[in-house]
Amino acid sequence: MPVQYLSPNEMIPDVPYRHVAVGTGERLVFIAGQVAHMPDGSRIPEDLSGQVGQALRNVKRGLEAAGASFSDVVRLTVYVTDWQASKMEAFMEGVESVADEIGLQLPMPPASLIAVVQLFEPGVLVEIEATAVL
Repeated sequence: MPVQYLSPNEMIPDVPYRHVAVGTGERLVFIAGQVAHMPDGSRIPEDLSGQVGQALRNVKRGLEAAGASFSDVVRLTVYVTDWQASKMEAFMEGVESVADEIGLQLPMPPASLIAVVQLFEPGVLVEIEATAVL
């Protein structure tokens, strides 16, 4: 496996992601920000949890197209509109609801969650980017 995950004892404990990923592959894969658009064009979920789950499914599709999976991911960057700490439960519900389905190990790879005022389209609450090593 080209990725080794670490969470040194001296770093903040009890977070839903690992602090360090070491990639030792030959190719880098960059997945552009994915939102909760549905493959069939139906309406996106309106809640944060539903959008997180669908955005992660879309990240998986991008990874698969490149011959990768979540086990190859060294970094996730998540943008959330109007972020407040009180939204963490809904965010994690979305992650946990699809983790087994998409092959996302918990805790997640190293990740950053960035609060934004808005994203490119009304109603979009979350956008997720991924970087993988193959």
